[in-house]
Amino acid sequence: MVKIFNIDIDCPNCADKCEKVISKVDGVTNVKINFLTSQMTLEANDNDYDKVLKKAIKQARKIEPDFDVEM
Repeated sequence: MVKIFNIDIDCPNCADKCEKVISKVDGVTNVKINFLTSQMTLEANDNDYDKVLKKAIKQARKIEPDFDVEM
């Protein structure tokens, strides 16, 4: 399943770091963070999507404490 989320991210460098750390989360198939549009595209298995999303947000907040995803 692929979903696109609006996100709150402060700088392009942080967006790049968050994308790298989220890509390492178990269950993430693909992730792209676009700083200019403030969007994150996250692909993961349908059955585990909510768990994977929560883990991804938790990992991104270790890099950028203000990282927020609009659901």
